[in-house]
Amino acid sequence: MAYLLRTLIVLMIGGILLTAMLALKLITLPFGHIQVAIPAFIYTIFAQAFVMFYFIGVARLTNNVYSIVSSGTNLKELFEVPPEDLTPYIEKTKKFVEEADRCKRQTIPWTILMLILGMIAFLLGGAHDTGVVQKTTHSGVVLGFFIAMTIGFFRQWYYLGKSHVLLRKLKTLYGIADAQM
Repeated sequence: MAYLLRTLIVLMIGGILLTAMLALKLITLPFGHIQVAIPAFIYTIFAQAFVMFYFIGVARLTNNVYSIVSSGTNLKELFEVPPEDLTPYIEKTKKFVEEADRCKRQTIPWTILMLILGMIAFLLGGAHDTGVVQKTTHSGVVLGFFIAMTIGFFRQWYYLGKSHVLLRKLKTLYGIADAQM
């Protein structure tokens, strides 16, 4: 899943860069800046929603596993034969919970900022097209969006890798088959 999400965000970057190059008239296509901006930003919303829910899901999954192991109830959900001593499982799963929460905390604020600035830039683009706001206003918000997108992209890329490894370790620890998560 992390590889799919990485592909989605690379395509998102490509769509936004194509939109910017059309706006700056660095390239010409049969479609204009506005015609490319609409699907590019809709795709950005789609990709960022998937990335955000992935991190939320990984954190939720690790929390659920930790609550099962730490409470000692419903152990049949994780083990065919529950071990007598759950201490090593509790300690390792607690570290997984902390790592998953860190991944979520490091990426979701950038995702939200990217989406908010993108929406504002999108609306200001329409306002500029109708003559309500200056081009510099739209361009300034777009610049902020590009900065947030660049920082967010690298953070997401890095923490998608970390979350992928975390899930592999969690599956290995509990002997969960790949197809089950």
